[in-house]
Amino acid sequence: MVKKWLTALIVLAISAGPLTAIDDSRGADLIGQVTITDGDTLRLGGVRIRLHGIDAPEMDQTCRTEQGVTWPCGRYVATSLAAWIGNSVVACRQTDTDNYGRTVATCSIAGEDIGAWLVENGLALAYRKYSLDYVAAERRAASADLGLWSGSVQVPASYRLAAQASEAPPNPACAIKGNVSKGGKIYHLPGSKWYNKTKIDTKRGERWFCTVDEALRAGWRAPRG
Repeated sequence: MVKKWLTALIVLAISAGPLTAIDDSRGADLIGQVTITDGDTLRLGGVRIRLHGIDAPEMDQTCRTEQGVTWPCGRYVATSLAAWIGNSVVACRQTDTDNYGRTVATCSIAGEDIGAWLVENGLALAYRKYSLDYVAAERRAASADLGLWSGSVQVPASYRLAAQASEAPPNPACAIKGNVSKGGKIYHLPGSKWYNKTKIDTKRGERWFCTVDEALRAGWRAPRG
């Protein structure tokens, strides 16, 4: 049952297909092919783009079907978006820059708003904290039980807050995360790009620091890029 449900959604996303290319460059700040970071984040060249006004499940977020079965909705949304965009040229108009240094933009393919496509198909939610542009589209998708609305989905912003709370430092004054990865020992400051996604596993030698100087003395470095 679950496999049939997921297959139907994949067919829906892919059958919509990349749109026929037309001139979508007028007034655009960024134009080109993109790669997908997650359901609401793109990368165009060296620029990280957060889609304006929408919020999609995080890559590691799961949802539940109507039958209560857990499935990887975050990864599914990102895969569906990548399949729909394909090699199409994307045009983005910047609206803001977020706290992580990402370009916030409305992006489109052949004149069709990518954010609207995601919300209309139940693959993302309207991000009411920042915009009401997609509220009507969300209501239509929810009424039709499309995509994520076919079962239950936690609001992505609430999911991120819960994940962040579960990673609270033992000492609130020592909130710098000392991560160990393939790139070496890297520290992450609160509010920085990878902070919320970094989990501390003391069994792997990861730890918390109170100051940057303490992290540097211990052999950790700042993230690059």
